[in-house]
Amino acid sequence: MKLVPLGDRVVLKQLVAEETTKSGIVLPGQNKEKPQQAEVIAVGPGGMVDGKEVAMQVKVGDQVIFSKYSGTEVKLDEEEYIVVKQSDILAIIEG
Repeated sequence: MKLVPLGDRVVLKQLVAEETTKSGIVLPGQNKEKPQQAEVIAVGPGGMVDGKEVAMQVKVGDQVIFSKYSGTEVKLDEEEYIVVKQSDILAIIEG
C-alpha cells in the first residue's frame, strides 16, 4: 500500500532516536521522547487550500524538523508515519 497525501499534507517517517554514552554504549530510543526530526516520504500537490494558493516547499527525501504535537500518526504495513500540514514543518535540514 501507499500513502498519497492531499492538498498541503506531507507524510513523514520519524528518525530513530539513539543515544551513545561516553563509553560508547548505544541506548535504543524507546525510553526517550521521540525526536521531531523526520524524513519526507510523500508530498501533496499543494494548490488552493482554504482559499489560499499553497506552493509545496518540501520534497521527498528531505530531512525536516516538525512541530512537537502536530499531525496524525498512521500505521501502514507495520511502518509508522505521521501526516502533517506543510505549515507544521518548521525547517529543512541541509547538508
